[in-house]
Amino acid sequence: MSGGVAIVTGAGSGIGRAIALRLAKDGLSVMVNDMHAERAVAVANEIKAAGGKATSIAGDVSVEKDVAAIVAATKSAFGDSTVLVNNAGHVHQARFIDLEAADFDRMFAVHVRGTFLCTKAVLAPMLKAKKGVIINVASQLGQIGGIELTHYSAAKAAIIGFTKSLAREVSADGVRVNAVAPGPINTPLVMALSEDWRKAKTAELPLGRFGEPDEVAATVSFLASDQASLFVGQTLGPNSGDVML
Repeated sequence: MSGGVAIVTGAGSGIGRAIALRLAKDGLSVMVNDMHAERAVAVANEIKAAGGKATSIAGDVSVEKDVAAIVAATKSAFGDSTVLVNNAGHVHQARFIDLEAADFDRMFAVHVRGTFLCTKAVLAPMLKAKKGVIINVASQLGQIGGIELTHYSAAKAAIIGFTKSLAREVSADGVRVNAVAPGPINTPLVMALSEDWRKAKTAELPLGRFGEPDEVAATVSFLASDQASLFVGQTLGPNSGDVML
């Protein structure tokens, strides 16, 4: 992958940070995006301190002008992106009966609209070059559902459907589109869920533990590489056995 250019959204912490660090280690130049500028800068500096190439930009992936700025800044710094990792995420826990429309809308704005906008912004140059990789970070809850996470599970299921459909459209033109559906991972996002939820979920896992961000990053690294040349429209599951396909 050396010489490639990756955009990783939501890369200021957790899974996104691990993905950005891993892709930089793989030889890609990385645009680190996060809602919080200081987090994005910190991860970019971490990459550069390790000898990699990175820069950062703050932005909300659900806002079209922010997405345009992310893509433009990437092109200015490194050239057109060859890898896009749609990782930006948002979590909110509530029983369905207590959900407000605003909760549902924000969940879909970040996960689904964000994935759409970022993909739309990078796809044309990839198609022109007949080469590119798009990796969408979904969740195993998009496959099996989750108590008190109806809106989150629905948004992640939409990402899986988006992945399959886009892959059917563009794979013959050299752009591979796949998804990663992690199980519960030890990240700030998951730690924000209730302790009761986390204990119950741990008890359900055949592996008996939550995963670590680096374990998800390894899956993304594989999908971004030429070794994954036959993977089209797939959803890989580093999920501690929560979903078995």
